[in-house]
Amino acid sequence: MSKKICCLLLIFIIAFTKVNAQKLTPEEYIALYKDLAIEEMRRMGVPASITLAQGILETENGNSDLVKRSNNHFGIKCKSSWTGETVYHDDDESGECFRSYTDAEDSYRDHSNFLRGNDRYSSLFSLPPTDYKGWAKGLRKAGYATNPKYPEILIRNIERYGLEQYTLDGLKEETEQAVKDKPGTPILVGKTDDKKELLADIELEENISVGNESTGVINGIKYIKAQKGTSLLAIAFANNVDISKLLAYNDLQKDGILTKDQLIFLQKKATACKAYFYIAHHQESLYDISQKNGIQLKFLARYNDLAENSLVSAGTRLKLNPLAKDQSAGAAPDKNKVQVANGKTHAVQPKEGLYTIAKNYQASVQQLRQWNSLTTDSLQIGQQLIVSN
Repeated sequence: MSKKICCLLLIFIIAFTKVNAQKLTPEEYIALYKDLAIEEMRRMGVPASITLAQGILETENGNSDLVKRSNNHFGIKCKSSWTGETVYHDDDESGECFRSYTDAEDSYRDHSNFLRGNDRYSSLFSLPPTDYKGWAKGLRKAGYATNPKYPEILIRNIERYGLEQYTLDGLKEETEQAVKDKPGTPILVGKTDDKKELLADIELEENISVGNESTGVINGIKYIKAQKGTSLLAIAFANNVDISKLLAYNDLQKDGILTKDQLIFLQKKATACKAYFYIAHHQESLYDISQKNGIQLKFLARYNDLAENSLVSAGTRLKLNPLAKDQSAGAAPDKNKVQVANGKTHAVQPKEGLYTIAKNYQASVQQLRQWNSLTTDSLQIGQQLIVSN
């Protein structure tokens, strides 16, 4: 009997030693997840230093029981809106419900979405990304944690491990290129009541030099030409525009990296254009047409009785102005030439959220929102969603 006890004790000691030998240090945790923190900063605007400092604290450097069981790096509890996987863990009370993730990347994304999508944290995004002390104190004030020393711990982590460098890396990664040529002038044709031809005046109205950048004006609205791979957060920071306003100016739902070269407006777009019509010269999205002409997407869609996620075939005539008349010389868009995004559908299952569904179908959450005209991330079980273009 004593021999059996000794064997069990020996096994326990070996296992305990092995577990302790595998424990991560703060430096190792940082090395593993710094790229995720920088990526999320570019996507949603949460400073990388704050994200890493919270991760270090909430996971005990990646060694906590909760993170090992759930990949939950930020101690985010279920809340009523959570439809994903869950685990139960003792925290302020015993057996509390915590969100569970497939991997660390899911946890980092949900952390950014949680902060960006919650009104009580909205004031934080008006702070400079480099104001880590303001962010740390603001998180505690907004109720992220109950520990009164939460800000002090985050600030100490940032200063001890030099985490501010990752915020700076996120800010300086992308720079704007000077605009040397006029943007291509699309084919725009229409006729007034007296049959005189009217061409849309959307050429570069003026060049304005701002430091090392060039900007232009379309439809009276200032823009810059941004290249693929540019961070919207970097554009907002470089042009002293609040990121939430920049997104609204450009009919965008969330921050991130541009997937193609495009015009980004630094002011609110107009509700109409001087010209009456735009004729598509190749298949274009209604969004791209709204950007080319400096007109708000919702008004362009309204004038033409189209969905905002429409694709427009070559030769389709679109109204740019509510005064445009449905005449043979200036007819409204041919509905037969307009394609609305559709394709596969998916019935929402229990505990499924937009992020999980988007990932399963290799789409983005923004695409799901656009394809299904969603104004909220809340889903109903059995709800049919369009999940492909």
